[in-house]
Amino acid sequence: MTLPSGLTSGVWTLDMSHSEIGFTVRHAGISKVRGRFTDGSAEARVGASLADASLHATVKTASFDSGDANRDGHVKGADFFDVEKYPEMTFRATSAEGDGEDYTLTGDLTIRGITKPVELEVEFTGVAVDPFGATRAGFSAECEISRKEFGLTWNAALEAGGLLVSDKVKINVEAALVKQS
Repeated sequence: MTLPSGLTSGVWTLDMSHSEIGFTVRHAGISKVRGRFTDGSAEARVGASLADASLHATVKTASFDSGDANRDGHVKGADFFDVEKYPEMTFRATSAEGDGEDYTLTGDLTIRGITKPVELEVEFTGVAVDPFGATRAGFSAECEISRKEFGLTWNAALEAGGLLVSDKVKINVEAALVKQS
């Protein structure tokens, strides 16, 4: 499998200041709540083809931010991420398939010490050289997981029926990678 157009061999690292790692979950069955992580890192090692590439990413769970301090405290606590016990989430790619702009990236996602395989649908958005001479590559990725499969089981029953927090979580990543010299 050939590399996306413009992506060259070498080491590429995540530029977190121009990236976003987030998720969306349904709340009370009627609205969506978004959260993001402000501290993460990733390294992609790109070879001559996709088969030769590797990717490892780490997210600091304590960097969770939803824009609501009370919710953030709850989500960082033992009911959800338990950031004291599990300070990081990780993703390690195991394979990539596709061509042009659309790819499927398969890998192992670890949350709360539980590792499960996931498939991310990835869109390659291009390569550009910025005004400072850095070569950048852009990617958008998303997948859906069951939070229960990762030990995120806390919930509360609603008076009208149903649960406060959906089991389905959509993970969204907007990544800018910078080629290292």
